[in-house]
Amino acid sequence: MLFWILVAALTAALAVILLYPLLRGAKAADNIRAGEAAVYRDQLRELDRDLDGGLITPEEADYARAEIGRRLIAVSAEEPAETPKPARHHRFTEAFVLLVLPVLGLCLYLTTGRPDLPSQPLEARLENPGNDVAVLITKAERHLAEKPDDGKGWDVLAPIYFRTMRVSDAQVAYRNAIRLLGPSPVRLDGLAETLMAVSDGVVTEEARQVLEQSLTLQPDNPRARFYIALSMEQAGRPDEARQAFEALAKQSPSDAPWLPLVNQHIAMNGGAPAGANPVAPGANPATPGNPTQEDVAAAENMSAGDRQQMIRGMVESLDAKLSEDPNNFEGWVRLVRSYAVLNDKDRAAGALKRGLAAFPPPGEEGRQLLALARELGIATEGATQ
Repeated sequence: MLFWILVAALTAALAVILLYPLLRGAKAADNIRAGEAAVYRDQLRELDRDLDGGLITPEEADYARAEIGRRLIAVSAEEPAETPKPARHHRFTEAFVLLVLPVLGLCLYLTTGRPDLPSQPLEARLENPGNDVAVLITKAERHLAEKPDDGKGWDVLAPIYFRTMRVSDAQVAYRNAIRLLGPSPVRLDGLAETLMAVSDGVVTEEARQVLEQSLTLQPDNPRARFYIALSMEQAGRPDEARQAFEALAKQSPSDAPWLPLVNQHIAMNGGAPAGANPVAPGANPATPGNPTQEDVAAAENMSAGDRQQMIRGMVESLDAKLSEDPNNFEGWVRLVRSYAVLNDKDRAAGALKRGLAAFPPPGEEGRQLLALARELGIATEGATQ
């Protein structure tokens, strides 16, 4: 009950605050006109004193008196006509503030608020933060302020900082975790990512050294190998970058979530993604749209430009076959992924829309297509229409 009394009091106070300028406006207009009339009357009395003192001639006094009288009459004539206007002008606004605004606020609170939820101070929320990231961070920061040598605390806090875009704090947390707990691939990779985030995605020399240290601990670490290959690409060494990406692709499982991105970089550096097959590494060669063994063998002897042209030809062939026979779910998956690997997002989005027309999202196949699009960074807006 006390809560609703407080809400009513706050609503009334807010209404008074909003209505005060409107109610004050009418009185202000009256006060302005009354002030002007008083000024003109004072000018008439001052004029008589100047005339008695011989400061002006009677002709000048008559002229000035006529002009001041004209202005005084004009101001006095406006008073009865203008006084009611402010009240009529603000009647709708006053009704809105007094009636509509409180009702809208009450409806919004009843829809989104929780009046039945008891108040919970910060200390209580820190004891049981749940999924509240801000409270989790506050709790961890308080703990580390008391125990700055708790490496596990820094280890937990570092990735949370990074996910919430507090990159500088994440970098400090990773460094403290490494200093107190020792280097590990996860901590070193996280530190390298914070260094790259500060430099707008560029793999700096310091980041590269951290990644190389990570590889000494875990030579098959795909995360570190990808970023080192990316550093070669950014340094203008496409041949070395392509070889590094190709080595990572051979090491990766056929269903690895990072493989499409690796294939994309292989293609960007003039290579043939996953053995000259951007469609589906490890897929059944007998499936329509996949290259034959002769195609793969021929691609190995081609130049980068010819190999890229052959890949596009295979993708376009698969596209044409799916237009004739759209009931091929595996084909749509390969086609969407192929266009994404070739960095043709417009055609990838078009292929996704056509695939969803054949396999609508309510079904399992449609949901898989949408999940694939999100994984590849393809826009899904309007794809289901």
